[in-house]
Amino acid sequence: MSNPQQNDTPVLITEAAPSFEDQHAARKRKYATIMSMRVAMVLAAMFCYQIWWLALALLVLSVPLPWMAVLIANDRPPRKAERVNRHEADRRAIEPTGHTVIEG
Repeated sequence: MSNPQQNDTPVLITEAAPSFEDQHAARKRKYATIMSMRVAMVLAAMFCYQIWWLALALLVLSVPLPWMAVLIANDRPPRKAERVNRHEADRRAIEPTGHTVIEG
Protein backbone atom coordinates (compact mmCIF):
# COMPACT_ATOMS: atom_id res chain seq x y z
CA MET A 1 0.00 0.00 0.00
CA SER A 2 1.63 3.21 -1.21
CA ASN A 3 1.18 6.60 0.34
CA PRO A 4 -0.15 9.00 -2.35
CA GLN A 5 1.98 11.84 -0.96
CA GLN A 6 5.18 9.79 -1.04
CA ASN A 7 7.66 10.71 -3.76
CA ASP A 8 8.99 7.59 -5.49
CA THR A 9 11.92 9.29 -7.20
CA PRO A 10 15.29 7.96 -6.07
CA VAL A 11 17.38 10.06 -3.74
CA LEU A 12 20.86 10.98 -4.96
CA ILE A 13 23.26 9.95 -2.22
CA THR A 14 26.51 10.25 -4.15
CA GLU A 15 28.35 13.22 -5.53
CA ALA A 16 28.01 11.94 -9.08
CA ALA A 17 27.80 14.50 -11.87
CA PRO A 18 24.49 14.91 -13.72
CA SER A 19 24.08 12.58 -16.67
CA PHE A 20 25.16 13.66 -20.13
CA GLU A 21 21.52 13.85 -21.23
CA ASP A 22 20.64 16.18 -18.33
CA GLN A 23 23.63 18.40 -19.07
CA HIS A 24 22.74 18.49 -22.77
CA ALA A 25 19.12 19.42 -22.04
CA ALA A 26 20.22 22.24 -19.73
CA ARG A 27 22.61 23.57 -22.37
CA LYS A 28 19.87 23.46 -25.01
CA ARG A 29 17.56 25.42 -22.69
CA LYS A 30 20.26 28.06 -22.14
CA TYR A 31 20.82 28.39 -25.90
CA ALA A 32 17.10 28.68 -26.64
CA THR A 33 16.65 31.29 -23.89
CA ILE A 34 19.48 33.48 -25.15
CA MET A 35 18.37 33.20 -28.78
CA SER A 36 14.78 34.06 -27.84
CA MET A 37 16.16 37.18 -26.14
CA ARG A 38 17.80 38.08 -29.45
CA VAL A 39 14.54 37.66 -31.35
CA ALA A 40 12.78 39.82 -28.75
CA MET A 41 15.43 42.54 -29.13
CA VAL A 42 15.14 42.56 -32.92
CA LEU A 43 11.35 42.74 -32.71
CA ALA A 44 11.57 45.54 -30.13
CA ALA A 45 13.93 47.40 -32.48
CA MET A 46 11.39 47.01 -35.29
CA PHE A 47 8.64 48.48 -33.13
CA CYS A 48 10.90 51.33 -31.98
CA TYR A 49 11.98 52.38 -35.50
CA GLN A 50 10.66 55.91 -34.88
CA ILE A 51 13.17 56.37 -32.05
CA TRP A 52 16.23 55.61 -34.16
CA TRP A 53 18.79 55.62 -31.33
CA LEU A 54 16.78 53.10 -29.29
CA ALA A 55 16.27 50.84 -32.31
CA LEU A 56 19.99 51.04 -33.12
CA ALA A 57 20.95 50.27 -29.51
CA LEU A 58 18.69 47.20 -29.44
CA LEU A 59 20.14 45.95 -32.72
CA VAL A 60 23.71 46.51 -31.55
CA LEU A 61 22.98 44.65 -28.31
CA SER A 62 21.45 41.74 -30.25
CA VAL A 63 24.53 41.24 -32.47
CA PRO A 64 26.80 39.39 -29.98
CA LEU A 65 24.00 37.23 -28.56
CA PRO A 66 24.41 34.28 -31.01
CA TRP A 67 28.12 34.13 -30.25
CA MET A 68 27.45 34.28 -26.51
CA ALA A 69 24.71 31.64 -26.81
CA VAL A 70 27.06 29.21 -28.52
CA LEU A 71 29.83 29.76 -25.99
CA ILE A 72 27.52 29.41 -23.02
CA ALA A 73 25.68 26.39 -24.42
CA ASN A 74 28.89 24.54 -25.28
CA ASP A 75 30.41 25.11 -21.86
CA ARG A 76 30.15 22.06 -19.66
CA PRO A 77 29.96 22.43 -15.90
CA PRO A 78 33.37 22.21 -14.22
CA ARG A 79 34.47 18.90 -12.83
CA LYS A 80 34.31 18.57 -9.10
CA ALA A 81 37.64 18.30 -7.36
CA GLU A 82 38.08 14.68 -6.49
CA ARG A 83 39.59 14.02 -3.15
CA VAL A 84 41.97 11.10 -3.41
CA ASN A 85 41.84 8.75 -0.48
CA ARG A 86 45.44 7.73 0.10
CA HIS A 87 46.72 5.46 2.83
CA GLU A 88 49.20 7.27 5.05
CA ALA A 89 51.54 4.82 6.72
CA ASP A 90 52.48 5.38 10.32
CA ARG A 91 56.10 6.49 10.07
CA ARG A 92 56.83 5.59 13.70
CA ALA A 93 56.08 1.90 13.17
CA ILE A 94 59.75 1.05 12.55
CA GLU A 95 62.16 1.49 15.44
CA PRO A 96 65.10 3.83 15.05
CA THR A 97 68.35 2.21 13.87
CA GLY A 98 70.62 3.58 16.61
CA HIS A 99 70.54 0.49 18.91
CA THR A 100 73.57 -0.80 20.76
CA VAL A 101 74.38 -4.35 19.76
CA ILE A 102 76.24 -6.51 22.32
CA GLU A 103 78.04 -9.48 20.88
CA GLY A 104 79.21 -12.04 23.27
